[in-house]
Amino acid sequence: MKVAAILGAILGFSALLISVVALTQSGGSASAEGGAATTGASTTLEVTLGDIFIAPQQLSAPTGNVILQVTNTGAIQHDITLDGGPGTPLLNPAEEATLDLGNVEAGTYTLYCTVPGHREAGMVTTLTVGGADEQASGHGTGAGRMLHNDESYMAGVLSYPAATEGLGGQPMQPVMDGDVKVYELTAAETQWEVEPGVFRDAMAYNGQIPGPEIRVQLGDRVRIVLHNELPESTAIHYHGLIVPNDQDGVPGLTQPLVAPGESYTYEFDVVNSGSHMYHSHMNGSVQIPMGLLGAFIVEDGTEPEVDQDITMILNDGPLGYTINGKGFPATAPLVARQGELIRIRYMNEGLQIHPMHLHGMPQLVIAKDGYPLPTPHYEDTVTVAPGERIDVLVDVTELGAWAFHCHILSHAEGPNGMFGMVTALIVSE
Repeated sequence: MKVAAILGAILGFSALLISVVALTQSGGSASAEGGAATTGASTTLEVTLGDIFIAPQQLSAPTGNVILQVTNTGAIQHDITLDGGPGTPLLNPAEEATLDLGNVEAGTYTLYCTVPGHREAGMVTTLTVGGADEQASGHGTGAGRMLHNDESYMAGVLSYPAATEGLGGQPMQPVMDGDVKVYELTAAETQWEVEPGVFRDAMAYNGQIPGPEIRVQLGDRVRIVLHNELPESTAIHYHGLIVPNDQDGVPGLTQPLVAPGESYTYEFDVVNSGSHMYHSHMNGSVQIPMGLLGAFIVEDGTEPEVDQDITMILNDGPLGYTINGKGFPATAPLVARQGELIRIRYMNEGLQIHPMHLHGMPQLVIAKDGYPLPTPHYEDTVTVAPGERIDVLVDVTELGAWAFHCHILSHAEGPNGMFGMVTALIVSE
């Protein structure tokens, strides 16, 4: 059954026909309520970009030429673009730019940051041009904005789970060479559909984000052959695994760079169990957020018996805020029956902390970074820092569709509804 239908039944949604109201117009202008300097038919406004906001949140100006003086006060790159119109280039921290919007007619317009995830996180400002007698009827009013927000929110929920191209983290079966399990990984650039119709420049192992899931037994000997089809050098680090020094995957320290067109072979015995990861260790702040990452799980025969074993890789960066390579409404739901016991292996490959909150049921934390906890404990919000792996058990006791999301809300919900690090646990009888 389509999960959206399940959601509708559970939450009492009626069949809705949502027509999205166009609240933005092409053409555009801006004028700050405060800081506006008008000279004849030209208005100059000061706009500040931060982490993650645009100030002022409401701009106004008379009709005519509008110029923005833009300063990035944040710690990362931002820009500002008129919806359907011109924009600034990406601005580094403390960098300034002038954006001439040209001659702007009366109306209400939207400006936003185009960095993936930033608009959804709240980097949006509204421009009102002209006096009340010049405004297009209905545009820019509080009621109009509320209608747009409500329709956008409901459209996202009703489309969940939305279909997209590409499915990451698929189990990878080894090729046996005697007693050695052999895995081949090809790193290459790709276009990855993060949410419906939104394709991002990405890097992937074997065309998947996350890369194929490698699952082995304690004591196995593995061989991993990396083929580099990227336009830059790379390498693979086995995060959390205890390996010989020359297999640790750090160019210049334990191995040479794997240049474009080259291959490199890793081989080692698996000597510690648990939830681990593999990822690039070259230009890591770019290659990992762009998709060069995957799960490396080692079983030792002592794992708890569960009905489902689910890997949830968290990431942030050029692909936006993602769970297993997708952002809401394209994230995959967890579907379970009442009474099941499920295991979730959180793995944070991103640059930011992600506290993962499950509505309705507690999470029993049983392991951290691959090591069982001597005293498991319950949490409803499990904080996963960059590089950490946290294993939890969920006793599925409550019927219904339960929200499951990062509780840094700018990673999950904005004025237009839910996005990014949001999924759901769907529980049926």
